[in-house]
Amino acid sequence: MRTLVLEEFGRMALADRPIPEVALGEVLIRVAFTGICGSDIHGYTGHNGRRAIGQVMGHESSGTIEAFGEGDAPLGLAIGDAVTFNPVVLPLADRVEFIDREQHSPRKSVIGVDPARYASFADYVVVPAVNVLRLADGMPVEHGALVEPTAVALHAIRRAGVTGRERVLVIGGGPIGQSVVLVLQALGVAEISVSEISAGRRSLLEGMGVPVIDPSAGDLAGALGRHGGPVDVVIDAVGSTHSLADALACTVLGGTVCLVGMGEPQVRLDAFQISTAERTLVGSFTYSARDFADAAALVADNPLSAAALISRVIEPESADEAFTDLANGDDIPGKVLVAFTKTAEYAK
Repeated sequence: MRTLVLEEFGRMALADRPIPEVALGEVLIRVAFTGICGSDIHGYTGHNGRRAIGQVMGHESSGTIEAFGEGDAPLGLAIGDAVTFNPVVLPLADRVEFIDREQHSPRKSVIGVDPARYASFADYVVVPAVNVLRLADGMPVEHGALVEPTAVALHAIRRAGVTGRERVLVIGGGPIGQSVVLVLQALGVAEISVSEISAGRRSLLEGMGVPVIDPSAGDLAGALGRHGGPVDVVIDAVGSTHSLADALACTVLGGTVCLVGMGEPQVRLDAFQISTAERTLVGSFTYSARDFADAAALVADNPLSAAALISRVIEPESADEAFTDLANGDDIPGKVLVAFTKTAEYAK
């Protein structure tokens, strides 16, 4: 099978590897589409230390079921089903203790991060059956690759305690910020603003019907004043010293900032902006299995918004070039998908 191997930091290459064997309790998925995540870009450059040379990455995927382990027939799944998968894998012993908070298991592994297993920048991937989720009937298979980033967004919004009545600012209009907007709109949040420096991403988000502020044009808090003033909740999808300072400055007294972006491993904070203003700062990482399933339903219910988030679909042979472009900050507005199978729509 074809795999995209991180041969060295800054270079991805196609390599032929055997199709992985399927054990009892596992599913072999024929990959259709895999999205390029920001964490994949950081892994590609070596920036975050969470990927290894020789690794096959990829965790935002969709495809069809090719096979089950010998003698196995997981409930609710059949050969040929269009599916996605939750990349957060727990050992069997942890599945009861960490139900609805699987991301807290200290023994979890993450497909696409764990270098010990081939992930889904490949023709095939093996996944525990419990992690496989059938796509809704009629849902475009490519939209299945958007479920994982949507689950990240949904979990962050839930961590921030958003109920639908709050005014929300999203800092960072990349793929995660865009997914946050999709979820907020689906939840009926009426007042959403986004801060985004990229003109292409601002245009995409404006097409989704939300006001977008260019933070490079001046003080973000001042600019937000022209959009109703400080907000109840900020979702920081950047994760830097500067973005967190903006988030705190743009939040009402007693408001909440949720940090989901991981732009910098270490940041500086104005502690008084948290303590004296009684703001809440919460972190968000991955999602629970329930979040993931809810995100799949949400994407299925919002096909037009989901389609708007896909900016480019490429062949595996072009992946290294796309990774380089993204790492260099090229203005690709939305999600880039690597297509491991051709469809009538994306064969062009």
